[in-house]
Amino acid sequence: QVQLVESGGGLVQAGGSLRLSCRASGSTIQINAMAWYRQGPGKQRELVAHITSNGLTNYADPVKGRFTISRDNAKNWVYLQMNSLKPEDTAVYYCHARRYYPSAEYWGQGTQVTVSS
Repeated sequence: QVQLVESGGGLVQAGGSLRLSCRASGSTIQINAMAWYRQGPGKQRELVAHITSNGLTNYADPVKGRFTISRDNAKNWVYLQMNSLKPEDTAVYYCHARRYYPSAEYWGQGTQVTVSS
């Protein structure tokens, strides 16, 4: 079993920056890929950024060039650096971990990010 705990959310003005952190504990050797998702008010949960165990990344189009996902495998942390924030980035951000074989996925409890205009 894997537990994920996010931190770093908060209130920021448009154009500002925040850094989200997620610490994995438990059976972390099982983790392959990690990701950040978000769910805005009245919206479905969507993928923001994804990183594999060897550091390959991909990003949702709305955040490309503004957000950076990174990972510290040795210390079981994953980060999301968010720059040039926009009001439409307002959402609850969730940390996600996936094990490929056998398939399993884990979610954090979420952290609120609010961007004021």
